[in-house]
Amino acid sequence: MKALQRIGTFLGVGGDRSAEPAQYVALADGLIITEDHAEAWFTLSSSNTDLMSESARDTELDQASSALAKTLAGSDCHLKVLWSPLHAADYMDEAATLFTSGDWSGWASLRVDRLDQIALPTRHLLLGVRITDRSGQGQPLSRRRIQQGLGVAPTGVPTRELARLDAIMRRLGRRLESTPWRAQPAAVEMLAWMIAREQHRATPLPSPTRGAIAGAKLAALTRGRILPYPDHLRVLGRDGEPAAWVSILTMTGFPERMESPGNGEWLRVLSEITYVPDVDDDALDDDVDPASLILPVSPEASVRFKVLPKRDAMKKADEARRIAKEQRRSASQYSAEDPGRAVEETEGAMADLIRDMGREDVTLVEDHPRLIVTSTTGLDDLRARVDAVVTHYGGLGIEVGVGEEEQRELWLEAQPGDQIRVPDVGHTRDVTGLAGSWWWGGAKVGDDVGPIVGYLTGSTPGLFRYDATIGSEKGDATTTAFIGRSGRGKTTAMMLAMLDAAFRGAFVLALDFKGDLGGVVNAGRRYGLNSHLIETGPRFAGVADLFTLLDKEGSERAQIEVPAQLGIAMPPHLRARGAETPVQHAVNAVIAEGSPATWKVVDYLRRSDDDLARETGEALFELSQTAIGAPFMGRPAEGAPPLTPEPGIWVVQIPGLSLPGASDDREDWNVLQRMSVALMHSMLAYGITTAGRKDLRGLRKAVCVPEVHVLTSTKEGASFLEYIARVGRALSTALLLDTQDPESLAQLIGVVEQLSTVVGFQLTNARQQDALAEMLGLPTGKHTRTLIQSIGLNPDGEIRHGHCIVRDRRFNSATAQWDIPTYELLSLLDTTPRADPVDAPPGDDHAPTAQEVPA
Repeated sequence: MKALQRIGTFLGVGGDRSAEPAQYVALADGLIITEDHAEAWFTLSSSNTDLMSESARDTELDQASSALAKTLAGSDCHLKVLWSPLHAADYMDEAATLFTSGDWSGWASLRVDRLDQIALPTRHLLLGVRITDRSGQGQPLSRRRIQQGLGVAPTGVPTRELARLDAIMRRLGRRLESTPWRAQPAAVEMLAWMIAREQHRATPLPSPTRGAIAGAKLAALTRGRILPYPDHLRVLGRDGEPAAWVSILTMTGFPERMESPGNGEWLRVLSEITYVPDVDDDALDDDVDPASLILPVSPEASVRFKVLPKRDAMKKADEARRIAKEQRRSASQYSAEDPGRAVEETEGAMADLIRDMGREDVTLVEDHPRLIVTSTTGLDDLRARVDAVVTHYGGLGIEVGVGEEEQRELWLEAQPGDQIRVPDVGHTRDVTGLAGSWWWGGAKVGDDVGPIVGYLTGSTPGLFRYDATIGSEKGDATTTAFIGRSGRGKTTAMMLAMLDAAFRGAFVLALDFKGDLGGVVNAGRRYGLNSHLIETGPRFAGVADLFTLLDKEGSERAQIEVPAQLGIAMPPHLRARGAETPVQHAVNAVIAEGSPATWKVVDYLRRSDDDLARETGEALFELSQTAIGAPFMGRPAEGAPPLTPEPGIWVVQIPGLSLPGASDDREDWNVLQRMSVALMHSMLAYGITTAGRKDLRGLRKAVCVPEVHVLTSTKEGASFLEYIARVGRALSTALLLDTQDPESLAQLIGVVEQLSTVVGFQLTNARQQDALAEMLGLPTGKHTRTLIQSIGLNPDGEIRHGHCIVRDRRFNSATAQWDIPTYELLSLLDTTPRADPVDAPPGDDHAPTAQEVPA
């Protein structure tokens, strides 16, 4: 039988090609069971390799090679790289568990519509390993067909056998879990989807019974019809019409040497292949963006491979070495006396390989890579996609071609639970050659769940999720830094994070020193959030009165803080004369009268019989009439909005502050500096006490500080930032910082140590770039400086707002695009100095492109 099979294989009509398709018996979590064998199936995690350092890449590659050589040696394996469309509507279901405030459903629907527009595919990595033959379970084909015809064929797996297979699968899974792929048993629903998707029929997947799918439910997964043609297959839908066109490609030739990064990553690059479909010119708009016509091909991969045990691999390599050696000796005995450079190189390479296999975790692997290209549009579109794949790999020196006249065999071979059917189109290489394909590599950053704020722009597509308030729940740090040049989108990104936090029911306090966060209040009101804008000036007199802000803390705290604040604001000559004593007396007296307020303290001083107290009161009263003095010691106007710690957005807009430097002597402060520090004293005291209040521990809180270098230049501001950063986890308080100066931020060790997320935009100064690189966890040097210099720029050199490098709480770093879903929101959040709002073109309500995101 073996001899006949070998002859058939040699002639191209071997038993492997003509074998019956896999007959599924049952599916369970992590298991696909056919009539003659069982396979363990695992989902693999993606790794973030785009911005990984060279040493980290080498380490991970060595770990993957070792896992292949040790854990999977001798096993028949099947690797699948699949793509699925993003079901944007699922985000609405998730939003119901995320958001609680305002018109959260309207807010979430904006994102759903935007996700439908950008249509990002989702990559799935699955690995199948044949774990056992089902001895005695297989039946002759004739008997099986008779039983099926009579309706008496067995339709399930005995419970005892299923339990035994599950134990084998989980034992293997524990070993694969520690690899860079972080393998987990594939859910039975995932396996059902993997099998049923090939039929291209929009039918609901069957639900498992007692954790397994068998019998009629399992048969329903494979009821489609597929017609093979010489260069493609046609998948017929329920109506008998073609629902999809599929072509299987074989990878027939690889370069002798491949590099990683480079053409050695022949599986990771699947997501990078694009094409331009043939579209009728009349169907295009006059102002169509050429970039929108470039679409992803999204070819899928099916790689069956077997890692040879080291002894077998060394034997095979030694045979190749001996053959090359005999060829060299034979050539030297004749007149040519030149065995050829290829023969000599082969002999040397095999000798080196044998030595490496003896010393390291290196062995050989036999693999059979196939690429699957699918179109649901038509045959011409399929062939355009195939041409794009062939051309892309041709540029890498890899030969790819359509499997002519063997589409049926190659398609069956790619199905889970089947077998190698075209064994002559395979390759033997060392395990590093397969691991170096980096099928699990690409881009990955952000949270696994939570608000969607954008999308990845690295080598693999994906969503970018960010939740500013999740740190406390995860027991992690709670500080986020948005860093970059002016006009690159960092403030807009922070405002989007503020809105998501408010929809999650958080109290969001923003200290707006620049005066450009008013748009987030308008956006919050537009979507039903409790949003307030508080400005300096008489209209908001008393809004930052410490007696009001600290009322929950009791008068004891205000009894200390108010005299300190007024001592900062008063002229230095009065303080030198001892004015602080009558101020404290006035504070005590006002507290004793009840309903204390700072303006009452000033009024009490003005009415005092003591000359120094009266002179101090008059000085403070005049200062309270100024725009900066009114908020913290002015008499409240009618209808002035209070600043209360309740869910919503509270933007305190205090532009024009002039804070002294940390080295400036207090006696040298001018009036504006004294008043600025006094007003800031109110806001910092309020931020600290609100974060620490016991009755608010269960409330999500976020303190947002744009242009944070205004605070870092003072001792009080730096202490405030370090305090909130250090205690944020315990107090459920997130700290969001926006700065153009990472170098000064890096000097605040308490803040940098607590950074959970870093969002880096473009910088052009080398020292600033190095400071940002260190916070992003990237190696400092010319390569990273060039990356930071070019981030946020289009190929033509124009600004790409919102494009950045993100380092998440897991210390993954990748490029991402903060995305604004509609023109209306784009206009509301606009921070540019315009007299008129940005409006969408007439009749155009689609979402802005990446290039249209504001600064």
